[in-house]
Amino acid sequence: MGRLLYAVAASAALTVPLAATSARAAQPRATVEGEMDAALRAEIVRAVGETDRSIDNRFEARRRANGAAEDAIAVLRSEGYYGYVVEPEVGDGDTPSAAVRVAPGPRFHLALPKIEWVGTPPDADTQIGAVSSLALNPGAPGRAADVVSAEGRAVAAVQKRGYADAKAQPREVVVDHGDQSVQPTYRLAAGKLVKLDGVNLTTNGRTRAKWVRGLAPWRSGELYDPEKVAKLERRLLDTGVYESVTVGLSPVDQTTADGLRPVVVSLAERKRRTLEVGASWGSNEGPGFDVRWTRYNFLGRADTLGLFAKGSKLDSRVGADLTLPHWKRPDQTLTLDAAAYNTTTDAYDAKGFGVRADAQRHFTKTSYLTLGGSVDFSRTDEIKPGTLTPLGRDVLTVAALADLALDRSNDPLDPRRGWRVNARAEPTLLAGKGTVPYVKLQTGGSAYFPFGKEAKTVLAARVHVGSILNGTVADIPAPQRFYAGGGGSVRGFAYQGVGPRLADNTPQGGLSLVEGSIELRHDLTRTWGLVGFVDAGAVGSQNTPTFKDVGVGAGVGVRYNLGFGPIRVDVAVPVSGKNGGSPFQVYVSIGQAF
Repeated sequence: MGRLLYAVAASAALTVPLAATSARAAQPRATVEGEMDAALRAEIVRAVGETDRSIDNRFEARRRANGAAEDAIAVLRSEGYYGYVVEPEVGDGDTPSAAVRVAPGPRFHLALPKIEWVGTPPDADTQIGAVSSLALNPGAPGRAADVVSAEGRAVAAVQKRGYADAKAQPREVVVDHGDQSVQPTYRLAAGKLVKLDGVNLTTNGRTRAKWVRGLAPWRSGELYDPEKVAKLERRLLDTGVYESVTVGLSPVDQTTADGLRPVVVSLAERKRRTLEVGASWGSNEGPGFDVRWTRYNFLGRADTLGLFAKGSKLDSRVGADLTLPHWKRPDQTLTLDAAAYNTTTDAYDAKGFGVRADAQRHFTKTSYLTLGGSVDFSRTDEIKPGTLTPLGRDVLTVAALADLALDRSNDPLDPRRGWRVNARAEPTLLAGKGTVPYVKLQTGGSAYFPFGKEAKTVLAARVHVGSILNGTVADIPAPQRFYAGGGGSVRGFAYQGVGPRLADNTPQGGLSLVEGSIELRHDLTRTWGLVGFVDAGAVGSQNTPTFKDVGVGAGVGVRYNLGFGPIRVDVAVPVSGKNGGSPFQVYVSIGQAF
């Protein structure tokens, strides 16, 4: 008991100086006095600031009061109060308080702004565009920030029209106390009209100048446009091959004999090779690993050559891929891929080798159209429906691909508003013991609905539908049928855990699929969040989706925000539907489930 009382007393003794320090830290440098708008007062108090040191003498009090007066005047002038009266004040006694008394006076309004051209003025359309870009309305508050930002817009408007060297000279702002107005006069030097030449490349690597020139969104002789120059920079940065990219107009002394100005591109390339090693674990899949060796810019066109290997209980493969960004045209990527694989699942075992070629046309970073084709030769071991006899198939699969994805969400890994839709068609020809043509169709979408100003709570919903046209379940090899269950499908069920089964309990797969999910996501802090979710799905033996034998799973999850996206850990249980697996499933990955 005595030790307890001593601890309490010690804690109290420590609390007193800590509380005093906290109180001192919260005190303003000077008190703001006077009648004024609440928002204006808050701005002045913020500018005056706080201190953790007390006032020891009248000299210190006077210094703080004078400093607060200067801060208050700066705020008043920036907000358009030019008829102010600001007086620093010092209290009585040996340790007096510091204060500033503020009478803001009337708020001055903007008069009609003017532009004076220094040197040769630009063409009439550019002059009109510069004036309209000011966007200063006479009679609006004469805020300094508005006056300054208008000048930047005017310079940008002139440059946009081909006058690349346009600059602002010192402006003149007349404050008239008689009519309480603020009259800005901007002095702009337009310079000469600039026409663009090609690209001059400087690089520490092996990037080919011809390839870079092909990315320029202008032709030689076109008027300078800063947005087009910036677009070239974005295209180079999007490849992910360069540590830094700098794109800018060449100096005037590099103007060609034809009067054209080239654009200078400077590229600093990243390390040529990287080695990445990863590991994974799933409650149903067990441990796994990934290894990837990557060679950058081998062909001198921001290409990426990779050798990869992965191993897990379900899927093991080794292969190579080559990615060519801006192939044939800007914002179009060609991907070539070849891999040997060994897949082991409850429904089938498959070994094979395949090659693939896809051309992906990007509308935005996350919206695209993919057209491609693949050839795959595999040996599949499965159970024949009906007879339940082992069936081995040697299958040559030739397929085409058309995949459209539109993403209007605000974040690829942690969407909080917007929507996504996608549609995918795969015309396929099977050759083996007989020939079977079919088309595999899939479509889906998701939507995100935030609640509250800070969107701390988000309702997310997803739907996915698929159908195989032509052929029966027996015609279509097991690896190419639809299955449901798992982390990206119906949580709470194992991979292939939803859908019809054969008499020996082997997952059959099907010709149609329908899935849906709904999640309620809530941020507890900036770092941690909680999720509650319900998933449902059904696999049908016909090509029209049905809701027979629907599997429903539900669960909760934790999210840890890494800054670029969350790590998710979900725990789910089956609620309804056939299930002979584990009573619960655990899923770990980066990014939201959808």
